[in-house]
Amino acid sequence: MSNSTDTYQSYLSAFANLQQQPVYGLNQRQKEQYLFPALHCLHQHHQFNCIEYKNMTQFTSNDIQQLANLPFLAVKLFKQLRLQSVENSQIYKVLQSSGTTAAQPAQVFLDKDTSARQSKVLVKILQESIGKQRLPMLIIDCPSVLKDKAKFSARGAGIQGLAFFGRDHTYALNDDMQPNWPAVNEFTEKYAGQPVLLFGFTFMVWLYFIQALQQRKQPIDLSQGILLHSGGWKKLEDQKVDNSAFKQALEQVCGIQKSYNFYGMAEQVGSVFVECDAGHLHTPSFADVIVRDPYTFSQSEVGQTGLIQVLSALPSSYPGHSLLTEDLGSIIGIDNCPCGRMGKIFTVHGRLPKTEVRGCSDTHQAVRA
Repeated sequence: MSNSTDTYQSYLSAFANLQQQPVYGLNQRQKEQYLFPALHCLHQHHQFNCIEYKNMTQFTSNDIQQLANLPFLAVKLFKQLRLQSVENSQIYKVLQSSGTTAAQPAQVFLDKDTSARQSKVLVKILQESIGKQRLPMLIIDCPSVLKDKAKFSARGAGIQGLAFFGRDHTYALNDDMQPNWPAVNEFTEKYAGQPVLLFGFTFMVWLYFIQALQQRKQPIDLSQGILLHSGGWKKLEDQKVDNSAFKQALEQVCGIQKSYNFYGMAEQVGSVFVECDAGHLHTPSFADVIVRDPYTFSQSEVGQTGLIQVLSALPSSYPGHSLLTEDLGSIIGIDNCPCGRMGKIFTVHGRLPKTEVRGCSDTHQAVRA
């Protein structure tokens, strides 16, 4: 590419082609034919516009022939460096995500184009699971989490992003994180027997909704509900609660049978990997995952556990298109899920040992045991 402008225009063209493809309808080989050009252009775009990214990746520029060759940044670098590929005047929003012990939060710099792109793609991905109709929405959180409009926590950004999919938003918790039973009861009575949408971070749904309903011993009827949830699995694993136990308890206390976990992070907003009815996390057309050996960083085979690398065709305002996470996982299949969706399916096993707890509900300090 001759200059930064040409590179960005090439990226926009490649992304436009990617947008025309079905979210889960391409097999892995077909998908890479559309995804790789967009990611390769992003790599060059960030080299032109982010000096830190260029210094860390310039030695790989001539070796990128496929997705697995793309250089990656350790996700923790967003806590240590100011990584942006736009001028300060173009920054529209700063997304912050920090762990419970980190003095310096991660910062993700969004311009209007990247923010809009993330929102549109999130809609396309989630509509595959919840449909296009905006449903009455019960948010398993408290309203005060959205008070800071200038800087969004990962938790606040998650709520704001998902709120678009619902209407008549009702918060299930008070600001002291105790259940707002009058609001919950009013919501369930108003929409009895109707489809509704629920969203919350996994650990908080378990602690402040499912366990609260168990202790209350008064089940509510949300049998037509769909729950989207993410984050906090490490704390649930410590309590011996896996995905199956979570779903079973959820159905017992409120009748919900459609519960979809999704994997995502503040550093790649919009690119989420949603669980299907078969219980597998899927890679959409806009994103992909690669699993790497924790010691050699070589690409792992299907079924082998390693570090998860996440790829996203969305971020142009910051170099977050190829990130090595601190999560362990494995690819469990390619183009062979019983649900019919194509592409890679994978599972997340948890964080590396001694890795700082970070992210959405992980950053929330419980107010009761």
